[in-house]
Amino acid sequence: MYMKSHLDELEAEAVYIIREVAAECERPVMLYSIGKDSSVMLHLAMKAFYPVEMRIHGWDPKNQRPEMWKLYNTWICSGESMRVFPLSNWTEKDIWQYILREQIDIVPLYFAKERPVVFRNGNWIMADDERLKLKAGEEILQKKVRFRTLGCYPLTGAIESEADTLEKIVKETMGEVTSERTSRVIDYEETGSMERRKREGYF
Repeated sequence: MYMKSHLDELEAEAVYIIREVAAECERPVMLYSIGKDSSVMLHLAMKAFYPVEMRIHGWDPKNQRPEMWKLYNTWICSGESMRVFPLSNWTEKDIWQYILREQIDIVPLYFAKERPVVFRNGNWIMADDERLKLKAGEEILQKKVRFRTLGCYPLTGAIESEADTLEKIVKETMGEVTSERTSRVIDYEETGSMERRKREGYF
């Protein structure tokens, strides 16, 4: 008998949510940032619908997998919108283990590589073009680094790492005790700045 893993459970929940949104919402849109979470979301969306022909939006009960009944409040007023995050129960460790299991393509910045960086505000900031102006006392160093999270340049710092394969990234991540957002310089601006960005639609 096949026993579902925690990744199977997370996948099933996310696929269910994606299908529910597609069925209940008038104009569903999936945001994509090329980051690891977005890559997992795209993979899950393909699992939710591909290769089913979607033009008739028909339901085939014989091909519907048994799923636990869940209720979602999808009532919205005219002019309102709703944000849904199918990965809300996933941790960074879950994301990387799933990427490894499913062999999902991700951008090279997640893999450790010799890169030109400057140490600023407690983070290694990449300095590979003229956009980064050096401050007094700063120097460009070559370090083997990778990014745990991606964001607007130069607001995301790198970490020193030897993890240049998915297997090494998973092993490294399993030993992490800090949040991936500790390398987000944007999170350490003046008090309330992140809450302001949330109100403005940053998330």
